[in-house]
Amino acid sequence: MPEQVEGRLLLAPAKLTLSLRVTGVREDGLHTLASEMVSVSLFDELRLFPSSEAAETEISMTDPLGLAELGFPLAEVPLGGGNLIARAMAMAGVRGGVELVKRIPPGAGLGGGSSDAAAVLRALLPELDSRAALALGSDVPFCVSLTRSMVKGVGDEIEPLPSRDGRWVLFLIPLHSPTGAVYGAYDQGARGDFEESGNDLEEAAIAVTPKLARYREMIADKIGVRPRMAGSGSTYFAEGSLTGLGLDGRVHREPGTVVLEESGLRCVAVEVREVNAL
Repeated sequence: MPEQVEGRLLLAPAKLTLSLRVTGVREDGLHTLASEMVSVSLFDELRLFPSSEAAETEISMTDPLGLAELGFPLAEVPLGGGNLIARAMAMAGVRGGVELVKRIPPGAGLGGGSSDAAAVLRALLPELDSRAALALGSDVPFCVSLTRSMVKGVGDEIEPLPSRDGRWVLFLIPLHSPTGAVYGAYDQGARGDFEESGNDLEEAAIAVTPKLARYREMIADKIGVRPRMAGSGSTYFAEGSLTGLGLDGRVHREPGTVVLEESGLRCVAVEVREVNAL
């Protein structure tokens, strides 16, 4: 392990899927996609502390945005060898302690676990080809690359695109959207209009978690435009800034985050920018 990595702050930016087309299904049952993806400035933070005496990697996690109290399932995030961070460290032959500052909600379609693993790989295996990271998950190769890309196949085909200095507001919704169930609903015919939604999986995600439709309506009422779903959900997003979208409300924990509440629904709006390098 490079000496300069120990205890150094590693940033893991969220993955934002701007568009998603399902292009087919392979013989092994995996769906192939064509998706435009960018990394954005909602960061998990990691510090690695290797130890040759550790039996396995153990992770301690803090929650500065209060995701758990908002209803996100942080308690379900594994903190031992099953975590993608630990699996990425094992690829590099390293184990020990990890301090994780968690801002990217689990189950939100923002690739938090994949980006955490990618941050470890960039630090420990900087010469690793991004496609080799596919063993850890379909989103990990893109998260290693950071560059705005068209991602095809099962995450193994990455075509870099020019950066555009994008700005978005993410709407973090405390509902878990199970990816496998969403694809199952898509296969059963839960499909919408791609030209309207930009995402072939949005209606499937709503079929699995109907409350997402209420959140979409609530957000649209507040910002005056139809938000788009990120990946298989549950996050929605819209281009622009908090101010530009006319959002105000109670600032939530950190600058650039605002709580939105209406009719028993509550989510956190987070202003982010495009990230192409760390």
